[in-house]
Amino acid sequence: MTGCVTDAARQQGSRCFELRAATTLAEHFRKRGRKQQAYQELSPVYGWFTEGFDTPDLRQAARILESCQ
Repeated sequence: MTGCVTDAARQQGSRCFELRAATTLAEHFRKRGRKQQAYQELSPVYGWFTEGFDTPDLRQAARILESCQ
């Protein structure tokens, strides 16, 4: 994954912050027509979660992933 924000979140061990950073980065790529790259950035981070899929952050991530397929 690229980006200093996602790296910082990873170093802090914050999965929620890393999800937010990856979601923001993926949305950036998606809006620029780079759907495959968006999916590659967000999918592994989203895959870590096993619960909480009704939270706003995970719902937004799921919408982006769905729009990239």
